[in-house]
Amino acid sequence: MNPFKTSSIRLIQAAVAILLMQVNLALVTVPAAAQQTAPPPQSVPDSPSPATQNTAAAPASLAQEMKQVQQQSFALPQSFEVPMPRSRKPFAPYRPSTAPELNLNNSPRLQNLIRDGKIYLSLHDAIAVAIENNLDLAYFRYNFPIAQTDILRTKAGSPANGVNTAVVQSTQGGFASSGGGGGSSSAGYSAGNGGIVTSTLGAGTAVSSFDPFLTFKGYVDHTVIQEPNQFQTGVPVLKTNTIEVLSSYTQSFPIGTGVQINYLGQRVASNTPYNGINPELYSQFQAIVQQPILAGFGVATNERYIRIAKRNSQITDLAFKAQVIATVTQVANIYWDLVNAYQAEQISERSLGFTNKNLSDDQKQLELQAIPALQVMTDQSAVATAEGNLTVARASLRLNELLMKNALTKVDDPTIDEMPVIPLDLLGEPDPNADKAIGDLIAEAEKMRPEVAIYKMQAEVQKQALKDINSELLPRLDLYGLYAGAGTAGPKNPYCDLPGDQCSTDLPTGFPSMFANTFNYSSPEYQVGMTLSIPLRNRQAKADQFRAVLQYRQSQISSEQQQKTILFDVRNSKFALEQRQANVKAAQKARDLAQKTFEITKQEQLLGAKSSADTLSAENAFSVAEAALDAAQTAYEKAKVDIDRAVGETLERTGVSIDDAKLGVVTHAP
Repeated sequence: MNPFKTSSIRLIQAAVAILLMQVNLALVTVPAAAQQTAPPPQSVPDSPSPATQNTAAAPASLAQEMKQVQQQSFALPQSFEVPMPRSRKPFAPYRPSTAPELNLNNSPRLQNLIRDGKIYLSLHDAIAVAIENNLDLAYFRYNFPIAQTDILRTKAGSPANGVNTAVVQSTQGGFASSGGGGGSSSAGYSAGNGGIVTSTLGAGTAVSSFDPFLTFKGYVDHTVIQEPNQFQTGVPVLKTNTIEVLSSYTQSFPIGTGVQINYLGQRVASNTPYNGINPELYSQFQAIVQQPILAGFGVATNERYIRIAKRNSQITDLAFKAQVIATVTQVANIYWDLVNAYQAEQISERSLGFTNKNLSDDQKQLELQAIPALQVMTDQSAVATAEGNLTVARASLRLNELLMKNALTKVDDPTIDEMPVIPLDLLGEPDPNADKAIGDLIAEAEKMRPEVAIYKMQAEVQKQALKDINSELLPRLDLYGLYAGAGTAGPKNPYCDLPGDQCSTDLPTGFPSMFANTFNYSSPEYQVGMTLSIPLRNRQAKADQFRAVLQYRQSQISSEQQQKTILFDVRNSKFALEQRQANVKAAQKARDLAQKTFEITKQEQLLGAKSSADTLSAENAFSVAEAALDAAQTAYEKAKVDIDRAVGETLERTGVSIDDAKLGVVTHAP
């Protein structure tokens, strides 16, 4: 061939390649607004498809298909219900109660997501299955009956044991917020230098039991005493047989009133001849009413435990909402990490496919001696690198699948351990909080976050506790009234050795008459009095009262700290969301530019202006840009999850019903 002609052809090819490159670069530099409205560029058949491109086509149809499959009816799981032990049977209060056995079966909803040995999972599906199966929620649900046991306990006049309302997060994965430190809104304070600190909450005068108590005591006694002086008993050895029954009924009331009813029945027989009756029957009845006037007076003081227990129950409801928000947030973060790992594997597979094809093409060129052997070695190195990247991506995907299945199951299920998880939602929905001003978000957080209501309730309890403990400072002044009756009976002593008519008696001889005389007002006793107890220094009560004031001041500081934490949390999440959104836009532009560069380089290779090494380098840059966009998109989705948590709108945004969460059965589709 003519060398001049060959050189001319190469010059023409180079000019065409330069012209194509200029045209493509012009397309890349269109305004950002036009890029957002224009459809995404299509990749060449053998190049790696962008991860965000596939989300609009195949996954959408797959998601719709799986949604139709999942609309088939399936059995709902057993709802969580622990009834309080209540029975009218007479012996029920003295028998132990038990709660229903644990239901550790995974809900049928999870099986409904399986098709062809794979779990197809949307974000809403993950949240619904987590509400039914997640062990953190299952653990927290037992706080509801625990709070009810406290109410039952305090209605008997006993102090509340309290309910642990701390948010539980024992599920692995998904902890870190995308805001880079959103964190919890609750402020924690140390309980001392390794010691146990007792709170003054609930302190005050002692509260007697509101449950009635019935006490019985009975005994038979035989006593033999050798008498040194027979003049006192008339016999050298005094023998006495005693049968005695004692019973008592006590009960207190919220106003502080205490009632006590006592009864004593006694039969005493002896061998002394100095008794006119033998055996002697005796019974006594007492009714005592006591009412405190200063310390311990009033419903507010004596029902403080009930009030605290009811507040704790309300706080438990709010804390459960915080637990659901934390669990849903965690599951959403795990889901987006799974999407990131899934798309990273797709990118690595496409990159490996391209490098294998490039190696195959170059091996054919080497056989024709069109390229040097070094190029094939470069291709082989690229294949090895791509295979390593794919191995790492698959391992990361398996880990994220494991974390997701762990969050969605109560117990390990061997049938799903090896099943791959296919995420259906590769992009989240737009979040309206992204366009709201920080002031509006803060106002929304102060209204929606359960921590705000919890701190308000705790402040009310602490404030009321100051009034309750003041009663303990007062002297103890109790008024009381007593009414008593007695009855005596017994037959004439046949061995009576008393002079004159002292052995005669007009007393009734039988027990029924004695019992009747006890209550027939024949031998009444009245007594009205008062007892006054004045602690002269009163140091313990003064110390407790002043400590209660100091702890109330601490609670006010905690409330202010909580408000500041919410402000910081919302601002931090908002700034993080804006930053992640900007990162996505920058990564999108970088990926588009890398894709255009790859397409231009590939066209230039076809025209002979670029080598396969140049194309391979451009493809690698394109894969890196795709991975960066995937990571930025995942961080952005998690930032949207975090700002919903910071504002307190997680349940509303995801459509979660708090009533469904309490029962552990999703009846409303998220």
